[in-house]
Amino acid sequence: MIQKYVFGHPFETDAVVEKISPSEGMPAYGKIVLDNGFSFAYEMNEEDIVYGLGEANRGINKRGYLYISNCTDEPNHTENKHSLYGAHNFLVVSGKQTFGLFLDYPGTMKFDIGYTEQNLLQIQCDDADLDFYVIEGKSPYDIVKQFRKIIGTSYIPPKFAFGFGQSRWGYRTAEDFRNVVRGYRENHIPMDMLYMDIDYMDHYKDFTVNEEEFPDFKAFVDEMKEQKIHLIPIIDAGVKIEDGYDICEEGKEKGYFCKREDGSDFVAEVWPGWTHFPDMLNPEARKWFGEKYGRLISKGIDGFWNDMNEPAMFSTPEGVARLKNYLKEFLEEEKEAPGFRLGDEVRSLANNAEDYRSFYHQVDGKAVRHDKVHNLYGFNMTRAAGEAFRELAPGKRILMFSRASYIGMHRYGGVWMGDNHSWWSHILLNLKMLPSLNMCGFLYTGADLGGFNADTSRDLLLRWLALGVFTPLMRDHAALGTRDQECYRFSNVEDFRHVIGVRYRLLPYLYSEYMKAALRDDMLFRPLAFDFPEDPMAAQVEDQLFLGKEIMIAPVYTQNAKGRYVYLPEEMKFVKFLPDGSILQGTLERGHHYVNIALNEVPLFIRKGKKIPVVEPAECVDDIQMESMEMIGYQEGEYELYDDDGVSTVAKTVEEF
Repeated sequence: MIQKYVFGHPFETDAVVEKISPSEGMPAYGKIVLDNGFSFAYEMNEEDIVYGLGEANRGINKRGYLYISNCTDEPNHTENKHSLYGAHNFLVVSGKQTFGLFLDYPGTMKFDIGYTEQNLLQIQCDDADLDFYVIEGKSPYDIVKQFRKIIGTSYIPPKFAFGFGQSRWGYRTAEDFRNVVRGYRENHIPMDMLYMDIDYMDHYKDFTVNEEEFPDFKAFVDEMKEQKIHLIPIIDAGVKIEDGYDICEEGKEKGYFCKREDGSDFVAEVWPGWTHFPDMLNPEARKWFGEKYGRLISKGIDGFWNDMNEPAMFSTPEGVARLKNYLKEFLEEEKEAPGFRLGDEVRSLANNAEDYRSFYHQVDGKAVRHDKVHNLYGFNMTRAAGEAFRELAPGKRILMFSRASYIGMHRYGGVWMGDNHSWWSHILLNLKMLPSLNMCGFLYTGADLGGFNADTSRDLLLRWLALGVFTPLMRDHAALGTRDQECYRFSNVEDFRHVIGVRYRLLPYLYSEYMKAALRDDMLFRPLAFDFPEDPMAAQVEDQLFLGKEIMIAPVYTQNAKGRYVYLPEEMKFVKFLPDGSILQGTLERGHHYVNIALNEVPLFIRKGKKIPVVEPAECVDDIQMESMEMIGYQEGEYELYDDDGVSTVAKTVEEF
C-alpha cells in the first residue's frame, strides 16, 4: 500500500508517473515537524536495517552515517564523503516495523541514519514543500517492487551495450582509436564499444567533431562498425560561449540558457572555457537541446554518455572576482601567512554553493532558483536526449547513460558510478551500490573498471573485470595521465581474453535477466536478505549479491587474496570458468566456505534447483552463437529465457515473453 502526503507547494519533478491521491493527516511512522523547513524523525530498533539511497557512499545497510542528496562533482569517493553524483531519496526501514519512504524534493536533503544519535533516523530539508510517500508491504523486496511500479519502467539499452567497452580520457586522433581496436582485435579480446571522451570535439564544443582529426566522421564511424565497434561519444552540459558557434548563438537568441537574477545568461567555466548552461527544466529548451543529438546520430552514432551534468563548474566570473578581492586584500594589507584559507579560497571556485544560488530556470513562466531544483539538472539533460531519440531514431534503442541523476531519470538512461580510483576498496563500493541503485530504478549501471583516477595494476584490473562480467555496463575507463589501462597492455593477455570472454558466454543469461527485471519492475541485483529474510546471517552479508533468480556473485576484492570466504544461505553449485575454457562445477552445502579463486578465474554460484544458459565465447555481441547454448547448474531446473533482436524498441509486456 502506498500513501502520499503533500506538504506545502511541491515542485513537480516527474519522478512518479502513477497518479496517487493525497492522504489526509500525518503518516503513521515517525514524527514530522514543519517549523523552519521540513524534518522527519523515527526511532529505529537496534536491529533495524535501512536500505536504499541509490548512488550513496558506504554500505548496503545505510545505518551509522550522514548522507546528503545533492548531486556533486566528487572525484574522491572516500568514506568521509556525504554526497556523490546522484540524488535518490528512497529508503526502506526493515525490522520491527518495515516501511518505505520516498521524499520527492529536488533540493538538498539530509539523511541522518543513526549518525548523530545511534537509533534515530532524521531527514531534513530547508523548505517544507514536498511530496512524502509511505510504502507498506510484506517485506523490503515487496516495498521496492511497489515503488518501482509507481516510478515507471527502467531504461532498456540496445543489446550491444551489454558487451565490453574500452574508454580513456586522452584518445584524441582517429589513429588513437584505430590502435585500441587493433590491440583488442589482434589479441582476440572481445569488445563492442569504444568511448570518445572530450578530446574528439572541436575545442570541447557539444555536438561537434574535430575536423582535423576526423575529416569525414561518418566514414570513420562506418569504418569502426565494419569491425563491429560502436563509437560512444560524450556530451557535456556546458555550451561554449563563442561567436559563430551555432548552438551557442541559437540558445542565446531563443533564451534557452539559464539566467542570472538580472536576466543575463549565467556564465560558468567548464572544459571549453566560459560556457552557458541550457535550461534543462524548460521544456522548449530541453527539446531544442535534445534535437542536437541528431547531428551525431545522422553520422551513424547509436550511443552517448552525458557528463558534467550536476552541473559541474570549475569557476564563475563572480567566483573569480571574489578570489581576486581576497587576494588584493591579503597582499595590500600584508597579512600574516594565510594558513589553510588561501588554498580553501582557490578550491572554493569549483562548484561553489553561492554560484548555484545565483542562477535561475524558467518553469511555467516563473523564475526558479537553481539550488532549489539542483538535483533535477542531470535527470532532465538525459531526459532531453531520451525524448529526442524517439523522434530522431523511431523504433530504435540508443545507448544512453549519465553521471548525475535523480529518480525518474531511470526511464531515459542508465548511470555510471563516476570518477572512481584504482583502489581495491572501490571494487567493494561498486558492488554495494548495485542493489541500492536497482531499488531506485537504475538497472543499467556499472563502475569504471580498473579505476578512473590513479594507476591500476594487473591484478586489480583482473579482479575488477571479474565483477564487471556481471554488471550491465562493463567498461574499462581511465583518466588522462594515468597508466595505460587497455587489457592488451598487460602480460599474459590470454587471462584478460578469458575473463572478458566469460561475459560473452554469460550474455544470454545477463541480458535475459536484465530484460525481465526492467519489464517486471524488479531488481537485477539484490541483497541476500531480500530472498532470505528469516536468515539472520544473510542480513549481515554485504559483499555477495543475488543476480537474477538463479545466481549469486561473490567477487574477490582484496589484494593478493587467493580466494575468499562466502556464506551460502542454501545449498548451491559453485561454478568457476577456468582459463582453458572449461567450467568447473561442485556442490556446496548451506553455511560458510572458503573458496579458492585464481586471478584468471571467474566464479559464480547457482542456486539450488536452478540452471543458467551459457554459450561459446565470441568477440562481439553480434557474433554470439545462440545455437551453442547449453545449461549449467541443477539440470532438473527450468530456465525462462528472454531474447529479442536487441535493437528495436521494446513494447512487449511480461505476459508476451
